[in-house]
Formats: sequence, C-alpha cells, structure tokens
Amino acid sequence: MSIQTIFNDTKVPEAYQVPLKKKYDSYLLNGEIKKWSGKTAPVYSPVYTPDEQGDLQPTFLGSLPVMGEKEAMAALDAANEAFSNGTGSWPTMRVEERIKCVENFASLMVLKREEVVNFIMWEIGKTLPDAQKEFDRTVEYIYDTIEELKELDRNSARIQLHSNVYAQVRRGPLGVVLCLGPYNYPLNETFCLLIPALIMGNTTVFKPAKYGVILITPLLDAFAEAFPKGVVNILFGRGREVATPIVKSGRMEVLALIGNSKSANALQSHHPKKNRLRLVLGLEAKNPAIVLPDTDLDLAVEECVLGSLSYNGQRCTALKMLFIHEDIIEEFNSRFVARIKELKYGLPWEPGVKLTPLPEPGKPKYIKELIDDAVSKGAEIINEGGGETFNSFVYPAVLYPVNETMNVYHEEQFGPVIPVISFKDVQEPIDSIVNSNYGQQVSLFSKNPDTLAPLIDSLVNQVCRVNINSQCQRGPDVFPFVGRKDSAVSTLSVRAALRSFSIRTLVACKNNDLNKNILNDILDQNKSNFVSTNYIL
Repeated sequence: MSIQTIFNDTKVPEAYQVPLKKKYDSYLLNGEIKKWSGKTAPVYSPVYTPDEQGDLQPTFLGSLPVMGEKEAMAALDAANEAFSNGTGSWPTMRVEERIKCVENFASLMVLKREEVVNFIMWEIGKTLPDAQKEFDRTVEYIYDTIEELKELDRNSARIQLHSNVYAQVRRGPLGVVLCLGPYNYPLNETFCLLIPALIMGNTTVFKPAKYGVILITPLLDAFAEAFPKGVVNILFGRGREVATPIVKSGRMEVLALIGNSKSANALQSHHPKKNRLRLVLGLEAKNPAIVLPDTDLDLAVEECVLGSLSYNGQRCTALKMLFIHEDIIEEFNSRFVARIKELKYGLPWEPGVKLTPLPEPGKPKYIKELIDDAVSKGAEIINEGGGETFNSFVYPAVLYPVNETMNVYHEEQFGPVIPVISFKDVQEPIDSIVNSNYGQQVSLFSKNPDTLAPLIDSLVNQVCRVNINSQCQRGPDVFPFVGRKDSAVSTLSVRAALRSFSIRTLVACKNNDLNKNILNDILDQNKSNFVSTNYIL
C-alpha cells in the first residue's frame, strides 16, 4: 500500500479525536490565570484530516497568544519580586516545604495525563506509546528529583568543624531562571529544566517551544495552585519577542534552554553582564555509530534502526551517522534497509506504528535538500521509497556512500535521513568525531573487548557518553546527560540538575563560646531555615 493511500484513509478513533477547536487564551502571571485578548496565532497539527471538500489539510487545533515585550517584562517583574534578591519566601523556604509544593503539583499533573498525551500526539506527531511514556517518565522524574533533594539535604544537615571554624554548607538558589524547552520532548525535557530549577528555590519565566505548546495549557491551573505567586510564570509567543527582552534586561541569572547552539548564542549575547549569566544548555549533536567487523550484526542493525529512527530521528541523542567497516558494509546495508522496510508508518494512535508525520512544516523540504545534495555528490538512496514525501510525512532515506563533501555529513539532520559511511581504518571515524563541532555521544558495536577497550579510552575524551552495543540515549535519568563542544553546557540528570540550578553557600564562624551559644540557640529553637540539622524523612 502506498504512503498516499495510507494517509488518505485517515480515521480518528473516538478516544483520540482532535481536541475541541478553541482559543487557548490563558496564561500564568504572578500566580494568576489571566485571559489574553491580544494577537493570536493558529496552531496546526502535522496530522492531515479532510476538510469540508474532502481535501486533506493540516488539522487546525486552535489558537494561542502571541505575546511580546510588555508581557515578558511583567513576567520578569513577577519572578524578580518573588525571588526578591534571595529574600523572598520561596528562596528562603525550608526545603521540605518546597518539596510539598512540587509533590502537590505532581499529584495535580497526573489528573491531566489523558489530555496532555492526546495533545502530544496531535501537536508533534509522537506515537501513542511514546507520548504516554513521555508523560509517565516526566512524573517519575519529578518524584526522583524529590528523593534526590531529600538525600542532598540530609547530607547537608550537619555542622562541620575544620581548622577551628564551624560551618554549615548547603546549596542555595541562583535567582530568576528563563526556561525554554524543545519541541521534540515538550513535556519531559522542559520539566527536566523547570522542576529542578524550582525545587532549588529559583523563580522562573517559562516559554514553551514553537511546537508542542497547547499541551502545556491543561497544566496551568496545577502550576497556579501548587506554587506561590510569581514563582512560575508561563508565557506564549515567539522567542525573539518574549525571551530576548528578558535577557537584555540583565535581570535574570540563568538561561535554561534545550534547542540549538545558534539560538543559545544569540540569546546569551544580549545579556549585559555575561559573567553573571549561568547557562544550562542542551544543544544539538551528530552522534555516530561505529560498527566494527567483529560485531553481532543482528544486534548492530536493530540498535542502529532504533537509534536513527525512533521518533523519526528527531532526538538530539539519535544516531545521525553510521560508520560501517568495509568488510561488512554490504551485509549491513542489506539487513539495515530490510529492517527499515518492516517499520509500520501511519498516524500516531495506530497500533504498532513507528514512523509518523513531522511537526516542522519546513522539514520535508529540508530533508529533500539534504538528499538531493548528497545524491549530486555521489550518494545513492539504497532503500526502496527512501525520501518519498506526502504532506508532512517523509519516508526514511538511507544514503550510501556518504562523504565529507555532503551537507548531511556535517549538519544535524534531525529527521528521517540516515547517512552511511564505509571505513577501512577505525581512525577514520575517530578523526571525524575529533573534527566535529559536536561531542555528545557515540555508539560502538563489537564483540571483542580487546577491540573496544582502546576505543573507549580514546572516545571518552571526545564525547560524554560511550554506548557499547546499544543506541545513544539519555536515560536512565539518574545518569549524567551532558556534551562537549557545541552539544551542551552544564549537566542534566536527576542529581546533576539540582547542582546546575544552585550554588554552594555556607555559614561559618570561629570556634568560641559566643558563637557556639549562638549556633546552639538557632538550632535548638529552629530559628533559621538555612542553619538547621533537621533531617527530612
């Protein structure tokens, strides 16, 4: 059956009907859900459905506010007032009280699971199981973050004596955080920034990504109910109009962004005191797989298919280059394209579907440009139907042989096009990694420890995660998620994120009777939220 036939037969199950078309005109400012009466922008789904004439069109989902500098400054004022130079109730609150707020939010969030999951499918074309997994993983991340903060606080709940000086060391908040999430994981990766920033005592201004925005709206009430006013402020609009004025003001301390390095560089360049700006950035990557001749070929093929095409390759951790040893290249390519042919494509809610429409309207054109450039320079599309496009859907294209003259060799394609490169000497893919602008992860495929060991020792100093006989990936969330070069700044994981959004600070005094009496009185009477030996259970 052709691609066109499948997508022409669009049938939406009752359980996953498109949400009621409406104006989503609410936003969160200074603890209040406010109504927007200004300019709005339409939101369309990458899922095409028939119009009144029976022609397939992008499905209209509703409209969202297009806010600007005025609203951005109001949100920034609210966040700064709530932080109040570190003296506000939120940054000075006891850790266990902030934890209660986050727990309350999580309990309210789970009530919106079905609604949010449906929006994830409709807005960004993610399959139903992946949309459900994203929601559930996010809730799990919140509770894991709470447990990690409890442990961090327990370890800090003591007075130390060194060199005749008493001190208590804790982690304190940084200030106002501008949080900008990505469209490919608009809930999970956004909350992997937002939740640790909040629970450490920072206040926030949050703007969702360009796509995957409506799915935030069911959670506005939960944010308003769970957190004190001004602690979370949620705006909608273009980054240029909303985020840029906030950075230019210099009245924010942290830029937390998951996106691309061009956007990150442009934004931070506007800050008047760059030395004061803390960066927490998850950026692009060009993660390669290196498949050696002594590999388990069935395993390597399966992991490379998953790594390159999960969510259509729209992940920073996706395998975006496949280096295959020349001794096995023909067999690998044959098995690889055969496995891709087995992948079901269709609409997000269809059982077993793996390949779905792309949310970015310009992505099919960009994919075609990459393919045309590679083909003009000697590559071939080696899988049947590779690159075939119908509306917002692009069937995966496997390109071989790819070389350094082609754009797809250098650019992060972030979509279903897979460059395959043959190599004779393993130094060739190593040199490519060394010379790349990116340094997030690599996947190595071999059954031989003697082959793998020296590669591991070389590559751990080029990338931040070496995966053995498995695809590149972020999880589990307890492991550090970071990158070198243009791939990241700061570290994200359940534990590391708490440190990325805080700073070590301490109270100290000399060991004498006066100071000991003061400390004992503060501790015995629970007079300070910072100087405390209370143990969170």
